[in-house]
Amino acid sequence: MIRPPGQAGVAFTERSDGDLRGDEAARRTLSVAQRIPDRWATVDQVHGAEVARVDGPGNAGRADALWTTEPDLTLAVFTADCFGVAIRSASAVGVAHAGWRGARADVVGRLRRAMTASDQDPEWAAVGPGIGPCCFEVGPEVAQQFPGHASTTSWATESVDLPGVIEEQLNGLDVWFSEGCTHHDDGFFSHRLDASMGRLATLAWL
Repeated sequence: MIRPPGQAGVAFTERSDGDLRGDEAARRTLSVAQRIPDRWATVDQVHGAEVARVDGPGNAGRADALWTTEPDLTLAVFTADCFGVAIRSASAVGVAHAGWRGARADVVGRLRRAMTASDQDPEWAAVGPGIGPCCFEVGPEVAQQFPGHASTTSWATESVDLPGVIEEQLNGLDVWFSEGCTHHDDGFFSHRLDASMGRLATLAWL
């Protein structure tokens, strides 16, 4: 498990932690072992930009970001090459699932604005492991949707710097990056690498 240094209430799982989607027993085991609240709130992710405010555990429906002011409630999104992003204010926390479609739709910015609109101005964010520009090969039809963020893979094909897109959406916040690439670094699930059906979890709580 990855924990941003000096910040309680945020964690990113690794392959060794297992796929925690729908497995209540595994969630409870991990929660006890890692001292994470065992009440989890999730959403049905659709690679979009809908944001849900939640105040209790369970599934909050179709969305790709959720946030809360409720203490001891773990928010979770699940990724395998997309990026999990956690955002915190003094008394609220949110998480977002940001692949290239979500990044293009500004899901992270929409989460941030939803919190701000409720007087919960975010101060700090953490970005978990995802596919880096070193490995995120795309066609020109995708690359042209991210002006200023063109990059090149390690094998010299067209790429997009998704961490850079997300960082732009978090402009003005103190942001920590895990810097792990799910495609070429060991220890992660990667759908692009091997069609893995496993997913990493981004977790945040107050």
